[in-house]
Amino acid sequence: MNVTLQQLQVGATARIKSIQTESSTNQRLMTLGLLPGTSIKKIQIAPLGDPIAIEFNGQRISLRKSEAAFIELEPLS
Repeated sequence: MNVTLQQLQVGATARIKSIQTESSTNQRLMTLGLLPGTSIKKIQIAPLGDPIAIEFNGQRISLRKSEAAFIELEPLS
């Protein structure tokens, strides 16, 4: 079952399947290291629901909820 980063539960880990967004946002996310096949963990959500903090490849970043909705994931067991 595929989910988006926005839908992933806090503390859950998943693998990026694809990023389905406009080219400028897609390029920015890929520059940060968010590539298909990368394992990520959702760390926390800000009190008002935006932004979302994630961890991958030893780094932590925050993404807007609108950006997270375009990142399709495969949950890991």
